[in-house]
Amino acid sequence: MTNEVRVGTRELRSRLSECLHRVKAGQTIIVTERGKAIAQISPLKASLEERLQAMVSSGTAEWDGKALQAYRPSAVNKGDRQVSDLVTEGRE
Repeated sequence: MTNEVRVGTRELRSRLSECLHRVKAGQTIIVTERGKAIAQISPLKASLEERLQAMVSSGTAEWDGKALQAYRPSAVNKGDRQVSDLVTEGRE
């Protein structure tokens, strides 16, 4: 089964149920009018929660179902000079 199918508007109206079954199976339908593409019907992507659940089920991630906390990166200065000192030097 190809991943993309072109269907005219008249055919879409008469075979809507069949087209929707194809979309459920993973196909994308390009709707045409007089040979020109005017729309696309494609399967919905899984939500973030569904993808996380799939990863948990496969054992590739652990998640307790609680809301995830935002990641806040932090900069750690491992030297004896501050970044502002380096910026000041660069300007001179």
